[in-house]
Amino acid sequence: MTPSNSGPVLETRHLTKSFGDFRAVGPVDLRVGRGTVHALVGPNGAGKTTLFHLLTGFQPPSGGTILLDGHQVTGLAPERIARLGVARSFQVTSLFEQSTAVEHVELALMSGSGLGRRFWRSDRLLTRYRDRSLDLLDQVGLAPWADDPAGQLPYGRRRALELAIALALDPKLLLLDEPTAGMGVEDVERTVELIGRVRAGRTVVLVEHNMSVVGSLADRVTVLQRGRVLAEGPYDQVREDERVIEAYLGAGHG
Repeated sequence: MTPSNSGPVLETRHLTKSFGDFRAVGPVDLRVGRGTVHALVGPNGAGKTTLFHLLTGFQPPSGGTILLDGHQVTGLAPERIARLGVARSFQVTSLFEQSTAVEHVELALMSGSGLGRRFWRSDRLLTRYRDRSLDLLDQVGLAPWADDPAGQLPYGRRRALELAIALALDPKLLLLDEPTAGMGVEDVERTVELIGRVRAGRTVVLVEHNMSVVGSLADRVTVLQRGRVLAEGPYDQVREDERVIEAYLGAGHG
């Protein structure tokens, strides 16, 4: 796919998702500018995670179009979308408990090389990626714990490891689903700083409930309510929107 440097890196047109008679998303028209951090926010049940599933191929849309760099990717499988430069971190971490942090990143690097299915044949295939893996762990602040099993890492460090795994795919578009969910104040601050560093040279879309995190990171904010776009714009503008205030207060925002 040849990227277009003039248009948005990600765009949806009249995107919808229905489950039976219930419309969870849509229609949604979304434009994510290249090199920006774009936040998706909204009360519980607003359709944020379902929209993420559609963007990354984990659910097929009921209607509409998804464009990546101006090319249609609607309905493509998750692995095909990933190969086009899209990486996603999930709200719930899924790691191999006994494998070390560096082994996780090595496997992620290998997965994009065509050698991933043969990794068990030789330890040399893993060690080939050791230096790059250690560099990525250093970027996310995990270098001192490179040889620790993932199952022994505290929650905040597990999320940092998940981000290192996503970065190993060298994505042009990074989607983060609730990156600070369940974190204490110190881990939230560390994660905000980390995302601020790794955004260089790529586009980030994040679903986030913590509005202080959104305010610290987002260039643009899209507010969803009942699957539709309620408001959109810079954070300072959106936070003062009466419709947004009413939506959050009426939904018991947490």
